[in-house]
Amino acid sequence: MNQLRLSRRAAMQAILLGTAAPWVLSSKALAASCDDRIVRIGTIGAPDSMNPFATWGAFWPLVFSYDFLVGVDAQRHPDRKGFAKEWSVDDDGLTWTFKIWPGMKWSDGQPATARDVAFTYNYLRDSMGKPDELNVGMNSTSGLENVESITALDDESLRIVTKTPTRWPIDNYLAIVPEHIWKNISYADARSAFRNDPPLVGTGPMIVAEFQQGQFVRFVPNQYFRAGQPALAGMIVYLFSAADTLAQGLKSGDLDYGVYLTAAQWADLSKNPDIVVGQARCEQRNYLAFNTVSGEGAGSTEALQDPAFRDAIGYAIDQKAIVDRAFRGHADPGVGLVMPAATDYYSDLSDIKRHFDLEEAAQRLDAAGYRDTNGDGVREDKQGNSFQLELVTGTLSNLIEIPIAAVQLLAGWLGQLGIPVSVTQLDAGALDARTRAPADGGGGWDLLIAANWLSPSPPDLLALGNSADHNNRAYWKNDKFDELSSEVGLTADLKKSQELVDQAVRLIYAEAPYIVLCYPLQLEAHRKDCFEGWGTNDAVSQWGYFPTDRLKPVPAP
Repeated sequence: MNQLRLSRRAAMQAILLGTAAPWVLSSKALAASCDDRIVRIGTIGAPDSMNPFATWGAFWPLVFSYDFLVGVDAQRHPDRKGFAKEWSVDDDGLTWTFKIWPGMKWSDGQPATARDVAFTYNYLRDSMGKPDELNVGMNSTSGLENVESITALDDESLRIVTKTPTRWPIDNYLAIVPEHIWKNISYADARSAFRNDPPLVGTGPMIVAEFQQGQFVRFVPNQYFRAGQPALAGMIVYLFSAADTLAQGLKSGDLDYGVYLTAAQWADLSKNPDIVVGQARCEQRNYLAFNTVSGEGAGSTEALQDPAFRDAIGYAIDQKAIVDRAFRGHADPGVGLVMPAATDYYSDLSDIKRHFDLEEAAQRLDAAGYRDTNGDGVREDKQGNSFQLELVTGTLSNLIEIPIAAVQLLAGWLGQLGIPVSVTQLDAGALDARTRAPADGGGGWDLLIAANWLSPSPPDLLALGNSADHNNRAYWKNDKFDELSSEVGLTADLKKSQELVDQAVRLIYAEAPYIVLCYPLQLEAHRKDCFEGWGTNDAVSQWGYFPTDRLKPVPAP
């Protein structure tokens, strides 16, 4: 039983558990000082399960327990490798060979081999086309349709043969799971009922040992981690719905690291001598989406389906003002689908880029047939109905919070155009449900301000416009765009990939199912008094386990 101590950390834990009585706590997450060597992290998120086949909401923190075969971090940083130690591709661009770390073990002591990788991928692949296809979570069948075979040549060698050249074998972010745990889990259970309750069995440096939904995830160090057991005694990731309590915890010392801070909190924390703040570009893009579907799930007016209407609205949005006023400069102004962090593919589209001009927007609306014919200050659509659009908004799980000021700015500009907007603000779960595909019960809204954060791989960069991708919240469908998206997924050559992405980005920019508002910077902070070994611009990676494999307590003075 835990000692009854009314410390600052205990009080914070009480807040997290929804009570002001910390002495009633019995959780192992309760602790008091630097001396326990437990690092405490605060984030905004709402994971609902530890099952990577059933949810997207647990990407962070599952990256601390499960490895990807390669993934984003291993390609950006030579000291952050995943399940594979090294890899190569034949000249034909079809046959990939991966060398797995020799002697690697799962956290339960069982051998972790190439056979586990082959099992994970084939488990997904063999579900394709079946009623319970595994296509609903972060471990999804997407991309496997282009794979010819996946074979473990021996314990330390894996071969993947693709049907056409593609970077999927190294770009995918599928969590490698242990065959001895998952081999008897049915597809139906894997995509829904099986929660994968802790303790997990993984190869990452920190293993999920306890999960209290809506409160925290507790980790213990993996004694079998390939680089040696981490110096930490444990880690707790506290789950917040907003950043206020997170910032307070950093100042009081109840948290060692916090991410998804607001600009005001970041500025305040930057003045604290015990805290180091950082900011870094990331793959998040904040956007305005139009409900472009007709029929089931359609919005209140057919104007939303008209590219001329959407393009005109684009001239009424001042991305620089959003950055300066809503994000206090901690963002890049939005342009196209590709964010500046994806350096190989980013373009500022200077030759076709819209400019902010309310008069220009009004003239374009007039020319497109959306006028105020009765002089009441409100425009009508082509059916003669006055505009009254519903804008839904919120921040989905594991994303940087969208300031309400950005929503207010946009609603104000549209109001000046004679298009009144009512705002419906939703929590992460309700927003996800409301904006799912109409076939899954979503739709019925007009405008959406939201965000997503996917990898910098070409298929993910184009996911917002792909009609087969669940990230396409605008419900937009364009055959040419889908062809480009499909082709880029089957291309390994960088130059060709860049050309295809550029074509697709220009196409969707002209059609305007989305107006990209900005690319927010990831604002974070960590304390200096308990642990050392944090990163620089990104103190904690959002794509892998770094730096939990190398954090260590600050030596006593």
